[in-house]
Amino acid sequence: MSDIEELQRRITAAMDRVAVGLDGLGTDTGADTAELEQALDDEKTVNAQLSERIRALTQRQDADLAAAKAQADTVTGRLTEMDAELQRLRSANNALRQSNEDLRQANEAGVGDAHLINKAMMAELEGLRATRAADVSEMNTIIDTLTPLIQTENQTPSEPQTPSEEDA
Repeated sequence: MSDIEELQRRITAAMDRVAVGLDGLGTDTGADTAELEQALDDEKTVNAQLSERIRALTQRQDADLAAAKAQADTVTGRLTEMDAELQRLRSANNALRQSNEDLRQANEAGVGDAHLINKAMMAELEGLRATRAADVSEMNTIIDTLTPLIQTENQTPSEPQTPSEEDA
């Protein structure tokens, strides 16, 4: 019988420990839930801030991309214009060479042809015009390329810029 009483006492003690553990678990769960809800709210706030930063960076990147594309289009247009002027210059120089060759041959033959002299002069004038147009086109390309760099360099910030949290 003493064994039964001993077993009953041990079972009762174990049940009391389980009850105390369950009571403690119930109060801790409320505190843990509040902490978890606070941590969840904090994470939602951080997530919203990061989403805003991503949106701002995406907008800035899109604006920079559009500006770079516009600049590339301008440079491409200038290069096309320069290429056309250089082709014109090459053509004029070829015509001048041919005209001079014809003039030399006429002079060697002892035949001075006014038409060949006029043709040579016209070819030389066209060569000079084409050279000038190519030079103007090249200068315009250089000016268009340097102007944004000079404007950026001439802009002096009113206060030193420090990296913002958004740039980090």
